[in-house]
Amino acid sequence: MPNNKRPSLTGGCQCGAVRFAVRLLGRGSICHCRMCQKAFGGFFGPLITAHDAVWTRGTPKWFQSSNAARRAFCGDCGTPLAYETRFGLELAIGAFDDPASAAPALQVNMHDKLPFFEGLTSLPIRTEQSDEWVDFLAGIHSNQHPDHDTDDWPPTNETK
Repeated sequence: MPNNKRPSLTGGCQCGAVRFAVRLLGRGSICHCRMCQKAFGGFFGPLITAHDAVWTRGTPKWFQSSNAARRAFCGDCGTPLAYETRFGLELAIGAFDDPASAAPALQVNMHDKLPFFEGLTSLPIRTEQSDEWVDFLAGIHSNQHPDHDTDDWPPTNETK
């Protein structure tokens, strides 16, 4: 039986313009359909059913991706946020502040699964980095919203 007293899980887009909160999650999945591949710009769409989600900052833009579904995204930065059908709303797992709290439990729409998907975990791993690359990484300043709720964003006390 679900625990409705569970603290809210939060998330949002990369720029912080759109945020959400949810207490009651359903099943998480990896969807291999071509529409999810295109909507996420990736090999699959990671989604989890959200029974009581609310938008806590801003509102997403919606794209009617088919006659049966629409997809939410941030109109400012483009982050994929949700998928909605007559069966309900699913949130993008990667948009959660703690994506590990919304782990997928199954894969769906295997007919569109990319042929190289199964071999991804066996690809070689680069562990060495050139001094040039290390310097490049050290100089990066992220403008991404932090992985927690904020009263406002971007911070008003930040000097440019």
